[in-house]
Amino acid sequence: MQPHNPIEHVVIIIKENHAFDNYFGTFPGANGDATLAHAPDPVSDPRHDHVAWLNRATDAVREQYNESNIPAYFAYARQFALCDNYFTEVASQSEPNHLMLIAADSPIIDNSSAHRTYQPQAPFNIPSLPASLEKAGLTWKTYGDPSFSYFKHITALKASPNILPWTQFDTDVAAGKLPHVTWMYADSANDEHPPYGKNAGKPVVTVGMQWTVDRINQIAKSSLWASTAIFITWDDWGGWYDHVDAPLKDTWKNGGPAGAQYANTQFSYGPRVGCLVLSPYAKKGYISKAFHSHVSLIKFCETTFGVAPLNARDAASDDMSDCFDFKQTPLPAPVGTGGVPVTPSPKPKRKPKLRKPVKRAPRKPSTRKSVKPKRKASKR
Repeated sequence: MQPHNPIEHVVIIIKENHAFDNYFGTFPGANGDATLAHAPDPVSDPRHDHVAWLNRATDAVREQYNESNIPAYFAYARQFALCDNYFTEVASQSEPNHLMLIAADSPIIDNSSAHRTYQPQAPFNIPSLPASLEKAGLTWKTYGDPSFSYFKHITALKASPNILPWTQFDTDVAAGKLPHVTWMYADSANDEHPPYGKNAGKPVVTVGMQWTVDRINQIAKSSLWASTAIFITWDDWGGWYDHVDAPLKDTWKNGGPAGAQYANTQFSYGPRVGCLVLSPYAKKGYISKAFHSHVSLIKFCETTFGVAPLNARDAASDDMSDCFDFKQTPLPAPVGTGGVPVTPSPKPKRKPKLRKPVKRAPRKPSTRKSVKPKRKASKR
C-alpha cells in the first residue's frame, strides 16, 4: 500500500469488551470456537484487568453470542472483511488499549487510578497520531461521550477542540465534513460494555450494534463512502474466553497490585478481538488470517497519509494492507442482514403543528330569488 491511495477518510469505531470467540466464534470460515454456551444480554461484567488475564485459564467466561444477536456485524463480515487474527495490544483492560489506538503506546498496564501506585497517573506526555496529523497539515476528530474521553489522558490533546460529542458525527457526515482520521465512540448505553450504573439490567449487545449501524448508514448514504475506510473493533477482551493465545511481544517491567506478580509478565499482545474492515476497496467476503493488532490501525493511517511512525512499535507493525484491493471495482455501500439495509433506530415522532383558526368574514345574504323547480306531471 502506497501513500495517497483512494482513501481520504479513515473512521475507527471502537466498541467495548468482547473477545473474538465471544462475538465471531460461530462465523462460518473463521477461526472460532463455536461450542461455547450462549451468553445472555444483559450480562454481568467479568473482571478483565491484568490480574484477570493472568488467571484467564480458570476465570475467563466461556460464553458467546451468535448471528441472531449481532446480525449486522455478520452481514458486514460477509460483504467486506473480517480479521480473525487481530489482537488487542495490552493483556489487560480498556485504557491501555485505547491509548494504543491513539498513540501506539501505553505507559500503563491497567486503567489509570490513584490507588494503582505501581503505574503512572494520567495525563501522559506521549506522542500521538492526532499530533502527527496536525503537524503534517492533516485533520482529525474524536466523537464520543462528552463526559469522558481518553484523548484527555494525553497531555498535548486534553484541551483539543477536536474532542466532540458523538451526536455531532451525523451532522458532520451529512455536511461532508469528515476529517482525515476519525475516532468514534458510543455513549455507555450503546458501547456494548456490560451494563452498569443507570444502564444496569438493560440489553447492550444488539442495541450497541444498532448504534454502530446507524453511524455507518450515515456514511453509506453520503458521498463520503467512495473514499472512506471504516474499521470496527473492540477495545479489550472483557474477561471472555478466546481459544487462541496471544503471542508474546514484550513484558511489563514494573510491579503490580498487592498479591499479584506483574513484573516480567506479558504486556503485549493482549487477547484476540474482532475487527471488521468496510470500504469500497475492502476485499469482498474476505477473512484475514494475517497477524494484526490495534497498532495496525495506526500504521494504516500513517501509510495512507504518508505520516512518519511514532515509535518502534508502530514502525514494526503491519498496515492492514492484506484487507484491501485498491485496483478492484469499488464495492457498493454496506447493507444489513439478508441484503436489506438495517433499519435505523426509530426517531422521536414530531408533534403536529396546531394551525391557528382563520377568521372569515360573515357571508352577505343572497339577493337571488329562489326558484322552485316545476314538478312534472305524473304518468298513471
